[in-house]
Amino acid sequence: MTNKVRAPRNRTVEVRADERERLLACVLDGGSLEAGAELANTVICGDAFGVLRKLEAGSFDLLFADPPYNLTKEFGSEAFKSRTAESYEEWLDSWLGLCVPLLKPTASVYICGDWRSSSAIERAGAKYFTVRNRITWEREKGRGARMNWKNASEDIWFFTLSEEYKFSLDAVKLRRRVVAPYKENGRPKDWEETEGGNFRDTHPSNLWTDLTVPFWSMPENTDHPTQKPEKLLAKLILASTDAGDAVLDPFAGSGTTAVAAKKLGRDFVTIEADREHCLAAVKRLEMAEGERAIQGFVDGVFWERNALKT
Repeated sequence: MTNKVRAPRNRTVEVRADERERLLACVLDGGSLEAGAELANTVICGDAFGVLRKLEAGSFDLLFADPPYNLTKEFGSEAFKSRTAESYEEWLDSWLGLCVPLLKPTASVYICGDWRSSSAIERAGAKYFTVRNRITWEREKGRGARMNWKNASEDIWFFTLSEEYKFSLDAVKLRRRVVAPYKENGRPKDWEETEGGNFRDTHPSNLWTDLTVPFWSMPENTDHPTQKPEKLLAKLILASTDAGDAVLDPFAGSGTTAVAAKKLGRDFVTIEADREHCLAAVKRLEMAEGERAIQGFVDGVFWERNALKT
């Protein structure tokens, strides 16, 4: 990974030249994997289509996939070219079908997309799973457009393998500031009065406006062009798994799924084709040994954006 000249306060994760050999030793080579090998808590560098065929059936409680959207875009050494909606759906099916046998009967599935790819994801996922919901989350940043609406949201489709699945409501409630506090018999009703303000823990909806896309001053930030926030993964992991459960991510990027899983006491197997992103993932996992904090998730509670005073 090429070192860049960064501002003094820039906290973007970088892999130094003197770290490469040590970090690379922690990355598994997907091409040399043996079928049925013990792979818990591993970062695998390789092609997802080949690696998925080597994983043990019925091993995972959660599948999280952030595949290339139907856009022409480079991801380090890898690239994806835009195609017709029909061809993109066929491509989704080509790897999704490999994931299905790897899941436990009670497993949940989350697949990310944008407005172009969202409908294809729903159709491809519905072939194998029960559609539960579509989460839309605000990206909070992005380029404006002169002749169109600014793209500032993305989708996450929620599927389950069966009618029996996990959803831990209390683990993912959102703490919101109460603007017009209502009292009953002189006491707060369904909210708490604190020195920092008045707050209520609310049921999580399928519209998320509390996420912050990683940027240069955040310690989780990397050079990956489509990195998801740790807070996003934390919500999905806490909602749909228990401690000790196993999470699979076939398009791992710079390792956000692995890092969030580790911080929350879950096992993981992640697959990424780009070696540099794998090295960044391993470094982030090392950093997580001494720092388990997830921005926006404090004392077991998810906080509304800009509501938490630090």
